[in-house]
Amino acid sequence: MRAGDFDYELPEEKIARYPPEERGSTRLLVLEKSSGEIRHTRYAAVDEFLQSGDLLVLNNTRVLRARLFACKGTGAKIELMLLEKHREEQNLVLYRGRLKKGDRLTAHGHELVVDDIVDSGIARLSAGGEVSLMELFEHFGGVPIPPYLKREAEEVDRERYQTVFAELPGSVAAPTASLNMTPELLEKLRDKGVDVATLALHVGLGTFLPIRVESLQEHVMHREFYSIPRTTAEKIRRVKDSGGRIVAVGTTVTRALEHAADRLESFSAVNGEDQLTGEADIFIYPGYRFRIIDALLTNFHAPRSTVLMLTAAFSGPDNLRRAYIAALDEGYYFLSYGDSMLIV
Repeated sequence: MRAGDFDYELPEEKIARYPPEERGSTRLLVLEKSSGEIRHTRYAAVDEFLQSGDLLVLNNTRVLRARLFACKGTGAKIELMLLEKHREEQNLVLYRGRLKKGDRLTAHGHELVVDDIVDSGIARLSAGGEVSLMELFEHFGGVPIPPYLKREAEEVDRERYQTVFAELPGSVAAPTASLNMTPELLEKLRDKGVDVATLALHVGLGTFLPIRVESLQEHVMHREFYSIPRTTAEKIRRVKDSGGRIVAVGTTVTRALEHAADRLESFSAVNGEDQLTGEADIFIYPGYRFRIIDALLTNFHAPRSTVLMLTAAFSGPDNLRRAYIAALDEGYYFLSYGDSMLIV
């Protein structure tokens, strides 16, 4: 397959520029894989399409305030964008401007030191004073909303570009499929007998990058660090053994679970490990055989994006094409702050 197979026209007015007034009030398109049937409902009604014995898996990563402006001694302004967390210390930034090793910057009265230039436009920083680098970004940084929103971050983004269950810091982009998940909906699901589990995959800026090559086989997938707790792995095995469904909330959860598929089966036998970790560089597109997930709750994705290709792999390309046409015809809103679809 080629990248052009996943192109479609997305009108600017169909991109949700802001979150809905009330979290969880967005629309939901439900796609039945086997029949291709499409239904229109609300995100808050997700519980009606799940059943007792299912397992809902959420990404509990927390988005950092990753965008920061600093100044060189010359007065030149440098824009810094923190990169997502991996195994090592989170101290790499994308920078806009000119930097070299040894440069000293100031941001809000605090000093930053350029320890190294590790790649074109990427530097390793440290804090020169008593405040750590992470504290500096968290206190003074801006919310790293997606570039396709074509606006600066506002006060509303501080709360709404974050899930209600965000726990483990490390992402510089939100796991957007669960931005509309609410405590009330989670309670309804649990009351129905749907169990809930979490993992963390720290989402990076690579999630926004379009594929630059036409042949999918030539695309090099970005890596994102994940950790799956032992309790989540054990729940997944129990549900699989009992015939229930694994419902992934988002492509980030899907990538983590499918990347870890081989190890999930034997994880309980590994001595001394409380979590399963890895670097998800799996590129999923049509033809892939899913091994872990049985249903997918996700957003409407941008043309030519890897997340669109993953969704097409799960739903079937023809099913997804019809669903996207229906969503556009029905006035759904797309991308991070937009409406969602459930594929069952």
